[in-house]
Amino acid sequence: MEGHILFKTIVLPVALLGAFAGAHADEGQWQPHQLPQLKAELKRVGIEIPAEKLADLSKHPMSAIVSLGGCSAAFVSDAGLVVTNHHCAYGAVQRNSTPEHNYITNGFLAKTRAAELPGGPNSLVYVTDKVENVSDRVLKGLTADMSGRARHEAVEKRVKDLIAECETDKMYRCSVPAFHRGLEYYRIRQMMIRDVRLVYAPSDKIGNFGGDIDNYEWPRHTGDYSFLRAYVGKDGRPADPSPDNVPYKSKDFLVVSAEGLKAGDGILLAGYPGRTSRYKLPAEIRFARDTAFPLKVSELQADLAVMADATNGDAAAAVRYASVVKSINNVLKKTQGLLDGFARKDIAAIKDVQDAEFRAWYAKQPNVSPTLLAELDAAIASDMALSEEEFAWSVATSSDLLKSARTLYRLSLERQKADAERESGFQQRDLAFIKARLARLEQSYVNKVDQARFEAGLKRYAQLAAKSHPQGLDALLPAPGAVAALYQQTQLADTAKRLAWLEKDQAAVAQSDDAFMQLAVKLHPVDVALEERRKEIDGNLERVIPQYMQAVIAWKKSQGKPVYPDANSTLRVTYGTVSPYSPRDGLTKGPFTTVEGIVEKVTGKAPFEAPQGLIDAVKQKRYGQFRDPVLGTVPVNFLTSADTTGGNSGSAVMNKRGELIGLNFDSTYESITKDWYFDTAITRAIHLDIRYMLWVMKEVDHADNLLQEMSIKYPKAAKK
Repeated sequence: MEGHILFKTIVLPVALLGAFAGAHADEGQWQPHQLPQLKAELKRVGIEIPAEKLADLSKHPMSAIVSLGGCSAAFVSDAGLVVTNHHCAYGAVQRNSTPEHNYITNGFLAKTRAAELPGGPNSLVYVTDKVENVSDRVLKGLTADMSGRARHEAVEKRVKDLIAECETDKMYRCSVPAFHRGLEYYRIRQMMIRDVRLVYAPSDKIGNFGGDIDNYEWPRHTGDYSFLRAYVGKDGRPADPSPDNVPYKSKDFLVVSAEGLKAGDGILLAGYPGRTSRYKLPAEIRFARDTAFPLKVSELQADLAVMADATNGDAAAAVRYASVVKSINNVLKKTQGLLDGFARKDIAAIKDVQDAEFRAWYAKQPNVSPTLLAELDAAIASDMALSEEEFAWSVATSSDLLKSARTLYRLSLERQKADAERESGFQQRDLAFIKARLARLEQSYVNKVDQARFEAGLKRYAQLAAKSHPQGLDALLPAPGAVAALYQQTQLADTAKRLAWLEKDQAAVAQSDDAFMQLAVKLHPVDVALEERRKEIDGNLERVIPQYMQAVIAWKKSQGKPVYPDANSTLRVTYGTVSPYSPRDGLTKGPFTTVEGIVEKVTGKAPFEAPQGLIDAVKQKRYGQFRDPVLGTVPVNFLTSADTTGGNSGSAVMNKRGELIGLNFDSTYESITKDWYFDTAITRAIHLDIRYMLWVMKEVDHADNLLQEMSIKYPKAAKK
C-alpha cells in the first residue's frame, strides 16, 4: 500500500481481507493496490494473473486500461488504437455527421490513418500512471473547532497545492479525490492525450440496436463498440490536434481473445466507475427515494418533451440535439430504475437494520465520541435541505446560453486573483476545458430550442415548493414572456463571439449590453451565496463523515467483511463469473444472447432495425471461427456478476489470462439499485461479447485493416 496511512484502523480491514472468503459475493469496486489482499477471492473465480501484477499500474493489463473522462476504454494495439462503447464515442460520431454524411445511421470506417476523423475538443484519453496516498498532507492539523467553510477551504487549498506540484510537467493532469467520503485522499497522475480521432463506429442499427426501449433490459442484442486512436506529438508527448501528430505508442495493449467464455467462467473487469452510494445512511436513501429522484424524473421528462416539441419537423435541429437527448434519456431511465428498485425492495429498511446494529455496536466501544452520531444526522439534514435549493436553481437557469454567460462572467472575476487563489474549475489549468465546453455548443445548440427550454424551465421553477426557491432569486429572473427578447439582444449564440469573451475582463462584462451577460451579472450574488453555504455544509460533512466511516470500517472488520470505497471515477477492478439470474419467481434468464435474437427482434422500424448485410449473414449462417461450440452460433451479449456502475461503460472485460473477451456497457434493470445496495442474487452487468464485435467487423463492415492491426487469439479448433 502506497504512502503513509493516516488512520491506523483502515490498515486492518484491508489486511484481513486475505482471510475473508466467506460470503462468495462478487461485490466490490477495488482500488488496484487492494488486490493482493483478495488473492483467495481471485483464485475462487479462477483468475490466473498474480494479484501483485494486477496491482501494478505500470504493468500489463492495468497499463492498457484508460479513461475517456466519463467512460472507460482500453488500448488494443501498440499504435494507440482504443476500443470503447459506441455510446462513449457517440459525441464524436455525431460531431462529424451531417444530413449528407450521416455516420450515426450509416456507421463510419477509416480504411487508412489519414481518413480518421477528429474526435473534437471533448475527446480525451487519460492514461493513469501513478497513485499515491496523500491523506496526511490533506488532513494534518485540521482542528475540530474550525467552521465548516474554513475547513473546506483549507482542504481545497491543500488539494490545489498537491495538484500544482504534480502538474509542473504539462503532459500530466492530476487530481486528488477523496475516498471513503473524506477519510483518505489519493493523488492520481494521468497523461492526458488531447488529439483523439474517430477510427470506426458501426451503424447505430448495430451500436444502439434496441435504443432506449432495450436500455437496461435483458435479453440485449447491442453491438455497443467503437474505435478511437490516440495521437501525440513527434516527441511522444501529448500535443494539441495537428496533422503532424503521430499515433501514440502504447507500450501495453490487450490481446483480443475470440475463444469466448461459458457459464461459470471467471472474469476481471477494469475501468473508471463514476459514483456509488453504498455507505449512505437510511435518511439519505429516503430523501433520494421520496424527494430528490421523483423531482429529477419529472424535470428530465419535461425537458425532453420541450426538446422534442422544439425540434419537431426540423431534421437539422434534431441531429444537433441527438447527443443531448440520448444522455438525458439514459439518466432518466437510470433514475426511474432506481425508484422502481426502491419500490421493489425496501433498501431504506434494510439499511435501518444495519444502521441500528452499527449504532448498538458503536455505543459499546471505548473512547468514542458521544456526540458523533447526532452531529452526523444534523450535517446530513442540512445537506438535504440545501440540495433542494440547488435543484431549484438548476431548473431556473436551464438555458445553455445563460450557462455560458455565467461561466464567462465568473471567469472574468476569478482572473483578478492569483491562480492558486482561484476557485477550482477556473484556474489556468481549466481554461482549455472551459474553451472546449463553450466551443462544443456549436454542435448542440439551436436558438429556438434553447429559448423553449429556458421558458419552460422558468415555468417549472415557479411551480416548485416556495421553501426550495433560493433567497432573492425570484425577483431577478425574467418572466417567461420576456425570454424571447433576451435571445434577440445577445450575440452569445455566435461561437466566435462567445469565445472572444474568454479574453475580456470584468469591466467589459459589466458594461456589456448583451442581455445574457447582464442576466449573469444580476444572478451572480445568489449563485455565490448558494456556493458559500455549500462549502459550509461540505466542510461539516467532511469533518463528521470520515469519523463515521472509520467506525463503520472497524465494525465491518469486526465481522470479517471486506471494505472498499465508493466509486469516485478513479481506476477500479472488479471480478465475477458468467451467470444467469432470476428477476422474478419462475423466470430464469440465461447469460448469453445470440445473433438469431437480432433477426427475431427486427421490425424494420427504429430502434429495431438491422443492416441487411447483417441479416443476410445470420440467415446464411456465416459464423466462421466466431461460432460458439455450445450455442452453435455467434453470441452477442452476456451477463456476469461483476460490480459495475455508470462510468464503467467501455470497461474491458478480461478472461483469467487478462485477454479482452468483452466490453461492459450496461446492467439489468433489476440491478440499477446496486449503486446503493449490492444484491448478489440479482445484480448482473451486461457485456458485449467480443466475438460479436469481431464477427460484425469481418462479415458486415469489412474492417479488415483493424482486424489485422489487433492481436487476436482464435479458438484452436477453428484454425485450418
